[in-house]
Amino acid sequence: MILARIVGTVVSTRKDPRLDGKTLLIVKPITPEGVDESGYLVAVDTVAAGFRETVLVVSGSSARMAAECKDRPVDAAIVGIVDSVTLDALHEAGWAAARGNK
Repeated sequence: MILARIVGTVVSTRKDPRLDGKTLLIVKPITPEGVDESGYLVAVDTVAAGFRETVLVVSGSSARMAAECKDRPVDAAIVGIVDSVTLDALHEAGWAAARGNK
């Protein structure tokens, strides 16, 4: 699974008919601390996610198993809206140290 943030939408009037009615969103992968990582993905929204929400994205064959994506040409699907992310104390300390060194 990929932790990501919704950053935009894609409108496509001509597409595979199996994608008709599906919302396509642009997501930006993020770290557990909420820092942007490189790249973007276009994902089918299966959970009615909103702009700037943190979401869980699955890709590949897992995306085609998501609700509303079976037998559709989908490589990435949004399957959850994240309420919170918590790291254990060791990882929190490591993150704080890394931020202090920049």
